[in-house]
Amino acid sequence: MYAGPYLDGAPPSFQPSLVVNDRLQAEQGVREVIAHGVDFLKVQSLLGRDAYFAIADAARRANVPFVGHVPDHVTAAEAADAGQHSIEHLTNVLRGCSRDEKARMQEQLFTPAKSETAAQRHARVVRWQADVLQSFSEKNCQALIAKFVQREVWQTPTLVLLKNDAFPELASGTAVDSRTKYIPIRTLELWQSTRSVQLRFVGLAESELRAQLFAKSAQLVGTMQKTGVKILAGTDSPAPYVFPGFGLHEELALLVEAGLTPTEALQTATRNAAEFLHQEQDSGTIAAGRYADLVLLDANPLEDIHNTRRIRTLMVRGKVLDRSALDQLLNSVSAFAAH
Repeated sequence: MYAGPYLDGAPPSFQPSLVVNDRLQAEQGVREVIAHGVDFLKVQSLLGRDAYFAIADAARRANVPFVGHVPDHVTAAEAADAGQHSIEHLTNVLRGCSRDEKARMQEQLFTPAKSETAAQRHARVVRWQADVLQSFSEKNCQALIAKFVQREVWQTPTLVLLKNDAFPELASGTAVDSRTKYIPIRTLELWQSTRSVQLRFVGLAESELRAQLFAKSAQLVGTMQKTGVKILAGTDSPAPYVFPGFGLHEELALLVEAGLTPTEALQTATRNAAEFLHQEQDSGTIAAGRYADLVLLDANPLEDIHNTRRIRTLMVRGKVLDRSALDQLLNSVSAFAAH
């Protein structure tokens, strides 16, 4: 299952992307991506309103779901009404809980003077984040969550990513983290460079603000679970210091911290994922006739979600990999990363 190139505005945030600036390019872009046999279309943050809603219309006509970010020019409620099937990273969801979302959006879309320095831009973004937090409305938040339930909009919060972004000073201090041996040297250098830029202007007040924003985002996830919004486990790996494989275990633990039970957290990566992908007849739960994809643990994750890391044996499509075989795979990855 894959989504193909992003659909984004100009210049695109990431590659590979197709730039979509108007309805005509939206129609062409959707057709081009669908021609690759994708299962989803993925939208990004820089799409304009006309392009976004044109993509939504084209996706509906083609009967292909679209997922991704809520673009900055679009509200989360509008995205739900437009048929966006899932929202990744809670993009603009917290903004949608503001007492005055229109004002928060105008601040976010402010066009700075060409003379604005990096420090000034950073300070402006921090002020906007503070405004989002201070203008939080429980009433508006409940209305938005109710719309997610009504429109069946799934959420992939990627709390492990949000936490790393909220506390870059912690992530950047992982040079002695044993998991770095699995990351290619050039990739690790890129991570370190990215973190250095992020830490350049971060002071104590901003660190406290970031912690508050992350706590509010995690609280939203717990509330959405209790209200009936369907949650998916995701990590956005390999974003800086989101270690492939390990990141999923971190995400499950963070979901529990956010208010999910261990069972509910496990379901975000198993039953829920299968349902979202329309593969619940083949995977997601243990039953006769389904894929023999199983993990055998040394301890019960329902007692402590961190026990998902205590892997004894893995079964993939019926092939058994014991602890020795898994360790050999890890050794091969670290050997590859060292070169």
